[in-house]
Amino acid sequence: MKNIISIGWNSWLKQRKESVLLFDSIAAASEIALMLNSQWDGCNGVIIAKCDEVAVNTAAKLLEATWCYEGASKAVLNRVTTDEVLRRYAMGERNFINANLKCAVLASMKLSEINLSYALLSWANLSQANLSKADLTAADLSQANLNGADLSKAYLMRTNLTKANLQKASLRGANLSRANLSEVNLTDADLTGANLSLADLRGAKFHFCNLSGVNLTDAKLIESDLDFALQ
Repeated sequence: MKNIISIGWNSWLKQRKESVLLFDSIAAASEIALMLNSQWDGCNGVIIAKCDEVAVNTAAKLLEATWCYEGASKAVLNRVTTDEVLRRYAMGERNFINANLKCAVLASMKLSEINLSYALLSWANLSQANLSKADLTAADLSQANLNGADLSKAYLMRTNLTKANLQKASLRGANLSRANLSEVNLTDADLTGANLSLADLRGAKFHFCNLSGVNLTDAKLIESDLDFALQ
């Protein structure tokens, strides 16, 4: 009985020591997680077993980043408005790394070759948008609406597309290596020549999806789901 109590107590203490740190840059959070041998949450958070503020401040200073503990009053990811993105894009700017565009409405917009790597785009409406050759590396597009979007030759390595709607989307020649596509809707989508190596495709809907020439090397998937795809 004493051993059981001791194990439970030690487990509780271990959980209490964990801290979640938030950074003003998704890229910085990813880098600092590696530097401090901690866990990156895929966005701007780092889960650290025991926070050494000196080490964190040193790493943050090297990357010119600011940080706070989760739950602190100050926000660390600045919100970018849709109008600002469109204005800057029209002026020739393509670099929007780390942009916070959660729930943004960018439907039918022409944004080819835009750099939205590490951007927060969960729940965003990008239906019918032109994102051909866009860089969406490690971006968060979970539950985003990409119905009919043009993502041909886009860079989507390590991108989070969990439960996203990619129905009728064009992903011809896109690089989705290591992307998370679990429970994504790919009905009628065109993935001709796409790279899905090491991608997580468990629970994805492939109804009438064109998978001609797709690289599925070491991808995580339920093979029976492919029965409805066009190959």
